[in-house]
Amino acid sequence: MSTRTDLITELFATVGRFRRTVRRAAGRPFGASGLTESQAELLRLVGRQPGISVSAAAAELGLAANTASTLVSKLSADGLLERTPDPEDRRVGRLALTAPAQQLADASRAARRAALAEVLDDLCDDDTEALAGGLRVLAEITAKLQESRP
Repeated sequence: MSTRTDLITELFATVGRFRRTVRRAAGRPFGASGLTESQAELLRLVGRQPGISVSAAAAELGLAANTASTLVSKLSADGLLERTPDPEDRRVGRLALTAPAQQLADASRAARRAALAEVLDDLCDDDTEALAGGLRVLAEITAKLQESRP
């Protein structure tokens, strides 16, 4: 990389290409159901973190609170998401997947993991270590970006 601009461009291109390729390689259980990628991401997050609050889900996905609330309303109306009041603070909505959504989330997660496991098994030890180091750097960059957001 000759310049910081080249690095930024390559980072966006590589991460975007990676996400799209994993979705294609694993199939799209959520895509088959007619959901948008934002809706599918929210369902995957709730599947990983049942009981997450709407505001925490919005923050994790980098969404405005009203956007997350709109997604939650649509997915609840479609019978994929349950929103219940927090027993300790009824102003807080807690999210859980319905049984059909949980099946989709489980299938999606298993397919993505299987697709990645297959190619990661082909990496040499040096590349595996380099990837782990790169992920630490990406996590650090993500944290700094989150801290700088208003």
